[in-house]
Amino acid sequence: MIAAFLSISGLSLLLAMCVGRTHPRIWLGLSAASALSGLYAALLVLITTQAWLWHGDFDLGGETPFLRLDGISALFLVLVCLVGGLGALYSHEYWSDQHHPRSAPKGRCWWSALTLSMGLVLTCANGLHFLFAWEAFALSAYFLITLDHDSTAGRKAGWLYLAASHAGTMALFAFFAALAARTGTWELGPVHAQAGLAPLFWLVLFGFGVKAGMFPLHIWLPSAHAGAPSHVSAIMSAVAIKMGVYGIVRFSGWLPMPANAGWVLLGIGCLSAILGIAFALAQNDIKRLLAYCSVENVGIILIGLGLAVLAVQHGQPVWGKAALAGTFLHIINHGIFKSLIFFGAGSVLHATGTRDMSRLGGLWKVMPWTATLFAIGAMAVSGLPPLNGFVGEWAIYQGLLRAVAQKGPAVGALPAVIVLAGAGAMALAAFAKSVGIIFLGAPRSKPAAHAVECGWFMRAPMLVLVTIMIAIGLLPGLFFRPAMGVVTAWAPQWAMTDPLLATRTLGATHTLLLCALLAGGFLILRKVRANGTRPGLTWDCGYAAPTAHMQYSSGSFAGIARGWFFWLLQPEMTIQRVRGFFPGKARVLERIPETVLEKIIGPGAQAISFAADGARKMQHGRLHLYILYVFLGVTALGLMVLLGGI
Repeated sequence: MIAAFLSISGLSLLLAMCVGRTHPRIWLGLSAASALSGLYAALLVLITTQAWLWHGDFDLGGETPFLRLDGISALFLVLVCLVGGLGALYSHEYWSDQHHPRSAPKGRCWWSALTLSMGLVLTCANGLHFLFAWEAFALSAYFLITLDHDSTAGRKAGWLYLAASHAGTMALFAFFAALAARTGTWELGPVHAQAGLAPLFWLVLFGFGVKAGMFPLHIWLPSAHAGAPSHVSAIMSAVAIKMGVYGIVRFSGWLPMPANAGWVLLGIGCLSAILGIAFALAQNDIKRLLAYCSVENVGIILIGLGLAVLAVQHGQPVWGKAALAGTFLHIINHGIFKSLIFFGAGSVLHATGTRDMSRLGGLWKVMPWTATLFAIGAMAVSGLPPLNGFVGEWAIYQGLLRAVAQKGPAVGALPAVIVLAGAGAMALAAFAKSVGIIFLGAPRSKPAAHAVECGWFMRAPMLVLVTIMIAIGLLPGLFFRPAMGVVTAWAPQWAMTDPLLATRTLGATHTLLLCALLAGGFLILRKVRANGTRPGLTWDCGYAAPTAHMQYSSGSFAGIARGWFFWLLQPEMTIQRVRGFFPGKARVLERIPETVLEKIIGPGAQAISFAADGARKMQHGRLHLYILYVFLGVTALGLMVLLGGI
């Protein structure tokens, strides 16, 4: 049955690629059929915990096809199908033929190619075929990022993404080739018995880490997510970077691990979590804020995975299973609430034409659906109960606190608890800023003042995502059960261990909290109406005639927190001061550079380019000098041999 549903899903996507250019409604129907059938197959594997395997009886590129859908790949396939289907529905209105006649038709084809290639990445169990699927995935994502050819920023973001992606692919090619040479086969599976393969994990971490966007390999992520159309940003943030996470999770379960791999994952996770959210808090561009928030959440995922690796190495399944179950649930949670927020940001961009938060404001009155759904997503991404964002992080906290309380070999994980709490507090500040600046107060520009609510094709996917988020928050036990099955697929030796997570208590507490919040809101609203209180602008501070200039701006809202990370963010200020008795225009512009890219990699690349230009001067066509080069080279090699260098 699983084979049948996977076949329907794949064939529907192939047909969708064929008809996407000319028949948008048929494409939408095929995308929905693919998403539903793929989702059914993935859920079947998650519920039954039975892996599905398929060996072909023909050769493809010299290798026999081998497909595998187990708990780990099914977990990620759920995200591919859910966001792939809802994103297709959202794009029907957001990136329509009417408004984008040149790019919308080919965008539909590339969307189907992206979801199909990601499905193949998750199911391919042959290293050579995995690389083919990985390359198809990278290229289709590139064409989606650069869908708006008129945007110079979009084109630059696409090239940066492509360069970074292929740097990671080179590491993966080295990994799969070395693995095949050592094992004698391209087929993938557990190889714990071969301890000599452990160093290959560092290639895995780099190759998949680039795609996952972990710090400092995230350089492509902010510009790609910000420059792409919003439905593409959603699938890139919610699903595409998870393909990198999938690779790290998959091979950390199959390979023998280096002795310090758990601590390295934990350290990178802490670095990504705290620095990712620091960058997010300083942004004025809403989509760049969301992009950096993805770096933070990848960090949270790596913290949980690193702790699980430590638990395997030290034989501690109780807290290891709790942390890993929380990690897997957070992977799903992040995919859901990040899609919702990117859809909400797209709705704002669709209505106002700007991503600059300092030009928005007052949208809650004119876009109540978008504002409410965005605010719910902001609560979830901040890890606030009773929503799903709290549930996964709660289990990771359980694992961390138990590991530290045991005062065993993992007591050094205590700083990760502090980092996780600090990142959560800063995420709350970042999203309080985004909701406050975009939706509250008075409009700061004409487009914001004349914005209109999005239609149902854009609204319906957001409503579906919010429904799932609330369901996970109120019924965590229902969703932890399959997560435990995924943990068993990663570490079969933990199958009989109970991590003792009080999910019923958590669910009951969330239900009571939600009821209390609804009752409190109702009573406050009733009291306000009974008193005849006149509503006013947020931040009017009691002025009789407040204006938008009196409000907090995006920069001022996060000024204090930005000062804490001044050494990292290095903001660039352009100030035109007030001068004279009759001053002219005055302004303050602030830009937050991408520190790693612009301060480290950029200058390094320029130095290499300068050296390469210098080396070109050696190519001048004079034969006697070429002979001199050869003579000098041979002499240098001879000296190295004499001195014992080689």
